[in-house]
Amino acid sequence: MEFQVSPTLRVAIEPSDPSDMSALMKGLRLLNRADPFVEITVSARGEHVLAAAGEVHLERCIKDLIDRFARVNIEVSSPLVSYRETIEGDGSNLLESLRSLSLNASDYVEKRTPNGRCVIRVHVMKLPHSLTKLLDESTDLLGDIIGGKGSHSIKILESQSPSLEENVDPIEALKSQLVEAGVSSSSETENDREKCKAEWAKLLKRIWALGPREKGPNILFAPDGRRICEDGSILVRGSPHVSQRLGFTEDSTETPPDSALYSEALTLESSIVSGFQLATASGPLCDEPMWGLAFTIESHLAQDSETEKQPENFGIFTGQVMTAVKDACRAAVLQTNPRIVEAMYFCELNTAPEYLGPMYAVLSRRRARVLKEEMQEGSSLFTVHAYVPVSESFGFADELRKGTSGGASALMVLSHWEMLEEDPFFVPKTEEEIEEFGDGASVLPNTARKLINAVRRRKGLHVEEKVVQHATKQRTLARKV
Repeated sequence: MEFQVSPTLRVAIEPSDPSDMSALMKGLRLLNRADPFVEITVSARGEHVLAAAGEVHLERCIKDLIDRFARVNIEVSSPLVSYRETIEGDGSNLLESLRSLSLNASDYVEKRTPNGRCVIRVHVMKLPHSLTKLLDESTDLLGDIIGGKGSHSIKILESQSPSLEENVDPIEALKSQLVEAGVSSSSETENDREKCKAEWAKLLKRIWALGPREKGPNILFAPDGRRICEDGSILVRGSPHVSQRLGFTEDSTETPPDSALYSEALTLESSIVSGFQLATASGPLCDEPMWGLAFTIESHLAQDSETEKQPENFGIFTGQVMTAVKDACRAAVLQTNPRIVEAMYFCELNTAPEYLGPMYAVLSRRRARVLKEEMQEGSSLFTVHAYVPVSESFGFADELRKGTSGGASALMVLSHWEMLEEDPFFVPKTEEEIEEFGDGASVLPNTARKLINAVRRRKGLHVEEKVVQHATKQRTLARKV
């Protein structure tokens, strides 16, 4: 059964008594049969996630589970909110980023496998917002193209873009969108824009993979360098698989030399891609997917010496490479000022003039950003447009009704992803910062840090918290005999 909208509110549920899990599973099946709009999934961490249309719908579903279907006590988590991880910047200075993408620069992260045979260097840059948005909105289409479902992807693109002419190839239209999206938000001059477009067109011929799940908004570029290095090591070149599928380049007919080291380098390509997929699926801040990043991974494979042939000490070599690539990608993101990205609702509010003040007070407490305010023609009502973070939207309607005595109503639609400019690792250093925020011990966690800590705490990850709030204060209880 298909619906016009999809459930947006997700919670994790589990029985209070683990022995009641079978009864809960039976109750979930009955609930889904009674209410087909409810979505029940199992997350990668093994949690049973219940998705409902809203808070009232979720409350009704939980009550039905407890009283009618499962008839067991249920523990319900706080609402699950998805985040993304990226790095500082807006990607507008694309030409400078493309020039620094060559690993001759010093801003790369280097990791070495435990056996010392493979050295991995990772460079990361921020993609323009328009390109990230295009990749994010075209995940299903790109997945079909990369997976070889060409005819199916063309039908999808034609249904998504009915304005395309009949004689226009949809795949060519997508290619042109990728080229234009890379330079449309560039802030360079006209001459630099042409250079940027030429450099970007060259880089589009080196797309090795997309991630996470092979169709996300992150790009892995194949390295562009000499195959044989001065120290005798071999560069794992990779293959522009995605570029070939999209038609940016032809299939390569290059045959590598017939040697054991070259053959081993070819077997490591899948390990590098797997490490990239693992890294983009769980970022370093709170294990959330990465968003809008481009990686270049340069792996140098050295000859195996007789003294280093001890695989039992370090495990399988391909696994070592995969882990090293994952750690290097995460370290590269941490090195370049990471930021958290949160989903935003577009909120349209209607209210009378006397309730504008209380309504703005509610929006301010919810970290909303007001876009515009206008009076409806022919009436005394005001219409206000604002962006509200999804994490702040729970209980928003009830608080709005209480604050305005029922005089304001809101309509919220999922809009876009937006990066928080706050540095989650901010520590005052200059005199002005110390005067404004205090020293490092007294600085309260900012909004980004609070969001990260909440996600890490929910996932069972380590959270840096002070156990002793005031070490110099002590309470001595009188002993009464």
